[in-house]
Amino acid sequence: MATRRTIRFAAVGGGQITQTAFIPALAQLDDAELVALVTGDPRKAEALGHRYNIRCYSYDDYDALLASGTIDAVYIATPNFLHRQYAVPALERGIHVLLEKPMATSVNDCLAIMQAQQDSGSQLMVAYRLHQEPTTVEMIARVRRGELGRPVMYTAAFGQDVDEDNHRAKHGYWSGPVPDLGIYPLNEVRHLFDEEPIKVTAQGVRTPGRHFSFDDTVTVTLTFPSQRIATFSTTFAGASVDTFTLVGTEGTISASPCFTFGPDAILAYRLTRHGQSFDYAHGPHDQFGGELRYFIDCLQHGIAPEPDGEEGLFDVVILEAIERALQTGLPQSLPTRQRRQRILSTQARALPPVQPPEALYVVTQENEGV
Repeated sequence: MATRRTIRFAAVGGGQITQTAFIPALAQLDDAELVALVTGDPRKAEALGHRYNIRCYSYDDYDALLASGTIDAVYIATPNFLHRQYAVPALERGIHVLLEKPMATSVNDCLAIMQAQQDSGSQLMVAYRLHQEPTTVEMIARVRRGELGRPVMYTAAFGQDVDEDNHRAKHGYWSGPVPDLGIYPLNEVRHLFDEEPIKVTAQGVRTPGRHFSFDDTVTVTLTFPSQRIATFSTTFAGASVDTFTLVGTEGTISASPCFTFGPDAILAYRLTRHGQSFDYAHGPHDQFGGELRYFIDCLQHGIAPEPDGEEGLFDVVILEAIERALQTGLPQSLPTRQRRQRILSTQARALPPVQPPEALYVVTQENEGV
C-alpha cells in the first residue's frame, strides 16, 4: 500500500481562529503539518514561530512563500475582503486553498478565485465545517429521506455580543452579522430544502448605545421556487443565541446548539414525528479537525471537495442581494440556480476534541482575522 504523503500547510492570517482552531486541529493529523505562518504582527510571528518551530512571513513576503516550494496548501483566515488577494496567487501557483467563509465579498471576487482554480487544477475548498460535522450531515440525510415529509418552513437565530474593537466591527456589512453569522443558517437551509432561493427581503436595525457602522441586528426572509419560506435573524448586539426549527408536513426538527464549535460543543437536534420525539447528538468533535481530515483526504485521492467555489459563490450571490435589500428596503430577485454537488453522508468526519492553546497577540489589524 502506498504511503500517504504529508501535506505541508501555511496559515495565512494569525488571528484567533487560526491559533485556537486550525493549528490544534492540524496537529491531530499524521499526514499534514504546519510549516509556515503569514502574519502582519512581528510579535506574533516571533512568538508563534518559536511555539511551533515554523517559519513566519510578512504579507509583503507572501509571494516568496508561494514560490518557495515548501508548501502544498494554504489555509486563509484573513478578513473577508482580503480573500481574493491571497487565494488567487496561491491557486495560480498550483497550491491548494482552504478558504474561510464567506468565500469573498463580491461575486466578481468569487469568480476570479474560481477561475484561478480552474486554470491551475489545484483544489479549492470553502471552509464550511458543518459539511463534515456528523450530527449536521446525519440530520440533512434524514430530511432528504423524507422523515419530516415535505419541508415547508425554516426559522433560525444565530447571534453574539461582539466587541466594537473587534475587526468584524470595523469593515461594514461584509464583516457584520449577516456574512459572519447569518451565512450558517443561509447555507444550511439551502441544503435542507435542497434548492436555491429566488427572492430575498431583509430588515435591519442599529441598537441604541452601540456604535457599529452597519445594521447590527438583521432579519432575512428567503423565498424558494417550490413555495417555501425560510427566515433567519442574526445580531452582533445581543446575548448568544444558536437555534433553528425546520417544519415539515409530517414532523419538525429543532436544534440548539446547531452552528457553534469548541471542545465542549455538542451539536444536537430533536426530531418530532406524529407526536413522538427522538433526540440525536454526536460528539463533542473537533469540527476543524473533521474539516481538515476531509480536505486532506480529497487532496490525497485527487477528489474535488464538495464545498467548492460554486458553493461559496451561491452564498455570496445571496449575501449581495441581502445587502441591496437592506440598502433599498425592496425585495431582491435572485437568479435561478441549481448546484452541481450536494452534502453526502460519506464526507462526515469525527475527530476527538482538543483544548485550544491560549491565543497570542490577537489584536485588530487589517490583515489578521479572528
